[in-house]
Amino acid sequence: MSDDAATKILLSEEEMPRSWYNIVPDLPSPPPPVLHPGTHQPVGPDDLAPLFPMALIEQEVTTERYVTIPEEVLEVYRLWRPSPLFRARRLEKALGTPAKIYYKYEGVSPAGSHKPNTAVPQAYYNASAGIRRLTTETGAGQWGTALAFAAAQFGIECEIWQVRASYDQKPYRKLMIETFGGTIHPSPSELTEAGRKVLADDPESPGSLGIAISEAVEVAAQHPDTNYALGSVLNHVLLHQTVIGEEALLQLAKVGAVPDVIVGCTGGGSNFAGLAFPFLREKMAGKMAPVVRAVEPASCPSLTKGVYAYDFGDTAGMTPLMKMHTLGHDFIPDPIHAGGLRYHGMAPLISHVYELGLMEAVAKTQRECFEAGVAFARSEGIIPAPEPTHALAACIEEALRCKETGEEKVILTALCGHGHLDLPAYGKFLSGEMEDHSLSSDAVEAALTKLPAV
Repeated sequence: MSDDAATKILLSEEEMPRSWYNIVPDLPSPPPPVLHPGTHQPVGPDDLAPLFPMALIEQEVTTERYVTIPEEVLEVYRLWRPSPLFRARRLEKALGTPAKIYYKYEGVSPAGSHKPNTAVPQAYYNASAGIRRLTTETGAGQWGTALAFAAAQFGIECEIWQVRASYDQKPYRKLMIETFGGTIHPSPSELTEAGRKVLADDPESPGSLGIAISEAVEVAAQHPDTNYALGSVLNHVLLHQTVIGEEALLQLAKVGAVPDVIVGCTGGGSNFAGLAFPFLREKMAGKMAPVVRAVEPASCPSLTKGVYAYDFGDTAGMTPLMKMHTLGHDFIPDPIHAGGLRYHGMAPLISHVYELGLMEAVAKTQRECFEAGVAFARSEGIIPAPEPTHALAACIEEALRCKETGEEKVILTALCGHGHLDLPAYGKFLSGEMEDHSLSSDAVEAALTKLPAV
């Protein structure tokens, strides 16, 4: 099949990847170590054991290039994987561009996003270790939904703290999580010391992912039968998501297409890494030379305006210190509709890759992103979640440049989830009520005043 004939490119279950890809061995230099918050020395397995099972701790620090996917995980993956790769022909036509736009659609999963790619193995490894309950945070609710689904597959409980701004904006997300069997609380909550402290200072706090992480970690650390699960940022999470890029490589090969530009939205970074890392492997091996572009919200621009420094992953300072692009752990972003991108820091591994010059980053305002989401919905028939509209805005921008230059570039992105539970946000955009918010340099400077001294 040629790329001129393809619209939907599928893989069989037999072609599904059997291993996750770890980019660390292929990088020109290793990423900085994670540090203990008290001693500032590199953390060891014992430091992480109160929160994670040993199998995930080993994946967090592995130097192996590939990690075998357990058959029990593959069995659940087969409910939706391999996911389809589409050529966005109708969008290309609407834009009048000679560019060829492909999107890997992760909205076909039971939870409606890419998040089950890591939720399923995390639930599996915890259940195998005898853990009875998982706690976690969630922003837009995609991760909480995915973990509730995954926990149900392996017979364990799931307790979720959702950022208050998103909890209020998305009531049906709560119902979806409860249908899967999860328990959900708005964050900050009165259930934890971390939550009570925030509410004492600001009873109307919209919350943040950093605050919700503090609450979930606090509860997990207090109960021996309970572990914590994180939906982005950590190495093992990015590792699990590489099934996206591995499949996309095979699918593009079926139509003889090689990407010139790879675009992904970034909040914590798991969706972006999942798509980009396998292609970066090929780029570092000299097999292709795509531009790899991360797209983040202008109201929470950790890559484009943050600093590369050691910081806590949560607001209360309970997590280890990670070197990452950060806006400061107590930074509370504007309650934008792309709730999954409201995180103060970027995944340490992506931050390291960015520092190595292997990728670039841009920031987009909210209305430009929703404009791209509406254009995509009206041409391709899928209403995107607010998060991937950031990548779509950058894809459209690139395609329009190709219209001016006449270049037939191949553009690849990951449509990491559908927006069926985000229609109120589209309603605000369509009614003209949506406002843009860009973070000022003064706000960035203020947010960085409490970085830990390392």
